[in-house]
Amino acid sequence: MELVFQNSFNLKKFIEQNKQIFEETLLVEAINVKDKIHDILIIGNINLVNNAHKLVVYIIDGKEQELQAFAKQEGIAWATHSITLSFKLEWIQAIRRTLWKFIQKYNELRGHTTIEDFFLMEQQINNLIDQFLNAFFINYSTYKDSLITAQKQLVENLSVPIIPITSKICILPLIGSIDSFRTNILEEKVLMEIGKLRIQTLIIDLSGIADMENEVIDHLMKIIDGASLMGCNTVITGLRAEVVRKMIHLGANFDKKTKTLGTLQQALKEYLII
Repeated sequence: MELVFQNSFNLKKFIEQNKQIFEETLLVEAINVKDKIHDILIIGNINLVNNAHKLVVYIIDGKEQELQAFAKQEGIAWATHSITLSFKLEWIQAIRRTLWKFIQKYNELRGHTTIEDFFLMEQQINNLIDQFLNAFFINYSTYKDSLITAQKQLVENLSVPIIPITSKICILPLIGSIDSFRTNILEEKVLMEIGKLRIQTLIIDLSGIADMENEVIDHLMKIIDGASLMGCNTVITGLRAEVVRKMIHLGANFDKKTKTLGTLQQALKEYLII
């Protein structure tokens, strides 16, 4: 297929009139990405080919604000769907090479570009492409960090699910394994929620905990002591035999204000009687 050219064409018109050849050239340049175009469209609803044409128009027209906004949109989209960054880098560099091939052909057909005009164009176009890449990666990184922070906060909240059952009584059901990381979260969240919610009685249900390491037991005792210092009485329910045996061997004892009951149901029956 031959390139379409008229003397009245500017560069943007020249690329528009030769859109199919531009796309074919782009796909040849983007060796590793061309087989991923359909997958990226399905995963993130990102049309790489259409977006390439949009980017080229912004670059040729020198629309910096639109280019920055487009880079932000793209960065957030790629971060949201965790699409491989190397594909984006290769795709943009393929767009750069394809655009320059068309600029070269356009200038050959037009036949009157000075060296000064060429270097000015080179500076403008490459600067805008670099600006797009820079803004894309900054927005990708910023949004990715915010996702990680939000996910971490969600995990922490799920790890320490303090459930209010009255204005002064809350339940903390603990399930699964408890390690030092989780006990640190537990300490921070428990003390913070006691202060924020003015909790007077905290029922900690341990029936979902099969076993605890010695240091975790020690840390739990300190959390209970901290709650007591804040004026909150602690009720422990569901202690398993394995945990109790370890507490005996450690010589660990709850303070006199801490009450223990066999099951959560017993605690609810006792503390919710009006």
